[in-house]
Amino acid sequence: VETEYADTIAQGTPEQEPANFKDGVAIIRLHQFGEQTNHQWDVAVNEIIKTCNAGTVACEGVILDVRNNPGGFLDGSVYVASEFLKDGLVVTQEHSSGQSLEYTVNRKGRLLTQPLAVLINRGSASASEIVAGALKVRGRATIVGETSFGKGSVQERIELPHDAGLHVTTAKWILPDGSWINEVGVSPDIEVVDDPTTADVDEQLDKAIEVLKSKE
Repeated sequence: VETEYADTIAQGTPEQEPANFKDGVAIIRLHQFGEQTNHQWDVAVNEIIKTCNAGTVACEGVILDVRNNPGGFLDGSVYVASEFLKDGLVVTQEHSSGQSLEYTVNRKGRLLTQPLAVLINRGSASASEIVAGALKVRGRATIVGETSFGKGSVQERIELPHDAGLHVTTAKWILPDGSWINEVGVSPDIEVVDDPTTADVDEQLDKAIEVLKSKE
């Protein structure tokens, strides 16, 4: 459903960085869920699998970094979540009309068994919260960082006279456990507040690596 938005895409923002490793842990940073996300994601995952199969690194886990990811295409969030889940529900769209539409795992994931951590912060919204929330409530990932933004609705703008407008909620995004993240956000399993005075240190990333290595 590429025409279905979970939120507005930031034009000009790169969607994803190439996968890299730190201390034997693979890291994928997603900046937003755009038109190229699925392809770029496949490239990154293929590189991780190739590197791990070559035996050049320990491959002790995977970190999905969606900090400051404002959202984007819904299908991208379902595609990414499906990489880590064998089957089942990812998110439900509940319309104001009463109709519900379930989005389930839609392909065979390649990272189903690797220890997984997801990094979130207050800038993680909408589609990124769908991924983090689904992986959390399905028991697949450890969430590290700060509580996310809390954007769990689809809104339409109704134009009014005198250049005024009204935003009306037309649908809600519901996680697999029935929770609605709107104005609440996804809470981390391990809270780590970023310290702005330590620009050369990423405390949240370091904690996620520590958590994954402790699972070995």
